[in-house]
Amino acid sequence: MRVDIDMGTTSAEKPALLDLEELLATRLLVQGNSGSGKSHLLRRLLEQSAPWVQQCVIDPEGDFVTLADKYGHVVVDGARSETELARIAQRIRQHRVSAVLTLEGLEADQQMRCAAAFLNGMFDAERDHWYPVLVVVDEAQLFAPSAGGEVAEDARRASLGAMTNLMCRGRKRGLAGVIATQRLAKLAKNVAAEASNFLMGRTFLDIDMARAADLLGMDRRQAEMFRDLARGRFVALGPALSRRPLPIAIGAVETEARSTSPKLTPLPESPAPEEARDLIFTPSPDEARMPVRRAAPPPRPTHDILADLAQSEPEPETPAELFPEIADGERDGLIEQIMAAILDDPDAAFRTDAELYQDFLVRCRIQRLQGPPLAMTEFRRRFALARVGVDTAAAGGEDWQRVMTLAQTVADDIQGVFILVAKAALEGQPCPSDATLARVYGTHSTRRARRLLSYFEERDLVVLRTDFSGQRVVAFPDLGCETMPGDPDAADVRSAA
Repeated sequence: MRVDIDMGTTSAEKPALLDLEELLATRLLVQGNSGSGKSHLLRRLLEQSAPWVQQCVIDPEGDFVTLADKYGHVVVDGARSETELARIAQRIRQHRVSAVLTLEGLEADQQMRCAAAFLNGMFDAERDHWYPVLVVVDEAQLFAPSAGGEVAEDARRASLGAMTNLMCRGRKRGLAGVIATQRLAKLAKNVAAEASNFLMGRTFLDIDMARAADLLGMDRRQAEMFRDLARGRFVALGPALSRRPLPIAIGAVETEARSTSPKLTPLPESPAPEEARDLIFTPSPDEARMPVRRAAPPPRPTHDILADLAQSEPEPETPAELFPEIADGERDGLIEQIMAAILDDPDAAFRTDAELYQDFLVRCRIQRLQGPPLAMTEFRRRFALARVGVDTAAAGGEDWQRVMTLAQTVADDIQGVFILVAKAALEGQPCPSDATLARVYGTHSTRRARRLLSYFEERDLVVLRTDFSGQRVVAFPDLGCETMPGDPDAADVRSAA
């Protein structure tokens, strides 16, 4: 059955038709700089094809969630565990429901892992559920980068592998990839090369214009035309579009994105200079306290370093003992007092371990703490205990020894969250709220803190469940205990106090 999708008009004022059945077999690549109209093009394609084929959208910015109101797409929040996302993707294929996976608010690593889990879940669906699906991936260069960046290598490999499966092997499983990117140079070549249909929009860099011209079979001298394309205008080529490069103008859409291009609006009436200073420099009563970013010290000039190296090395001096020895009990008490003083600072929860350690050493000097200073590893362990309210004496018990052993299996920066929840389980207290977990983790994002519990569950350290009233319970199989039910949306206990 042939179904033609009206994408707009050609340069000859004729309808620009796209063969949907051919698209499902040959895939599509959309390229254009920011503001060229890529998202508008994808929205037009999704709206026109919604009655004919199942759709799944990987949406890094949450722009396509508005499709749910008019076309019935199910919005899937990406703030879930990878296992849960894979199972949701398999059920989506089983029941043939169109969906939008929104990754808004997640960091780049988390977006790549979530997209990989979701795409792999669709790819690994049972053979009986291999129905045709239009899989649209916006900002594809984020999920299939041509080179490694600042993201974790395991996240990049997982995402790139999932995108490669979608474009290279997805056709036999009914998956038709539609990927959009700002720059072809940033998109992995093995992913871009599998598309047989192209819609090329405005671009300015020579390398991107040259690659676009090569993909469309155009002369290099004709590549300059991509600089002159207006917003919403593309050059089409492919078996589902046109056998020759064809300029088209994308038609109107019925839904709108939540984020729009900036528009000039009149400025408000300017306040008096004194009022303006009060508005800028006076914090509001409910303004959240944000961590202070300290500027890095300037680099030392190279000639100074070379001059120091050229000097003869002085005779090593025997370092004087920085802190004379004192009794262990008295020393531990002073250390706990210093850590408690640091924790009294509201900004302490949002400072790095290096900053906290330097502050700790300075306070030790001020208090004339005797004995050798704590090593960084020992400081992290004891500060994590102090942050959740566990003293040194209690930490020496058998139960707490097991807690600390389990905590050492996770990264140093999240051990405090694990210890906090374990403390609630050992003492039979309610499960800490997301706000409390975020403070202990050192972030203002409750979503990021909530994902840590899912991470602990994936490591088989805890078991999460929700009772009939919506309260969260965290069980520790290795400790033989669990927390009391707690409201995950409650305010931070310390902040409320």
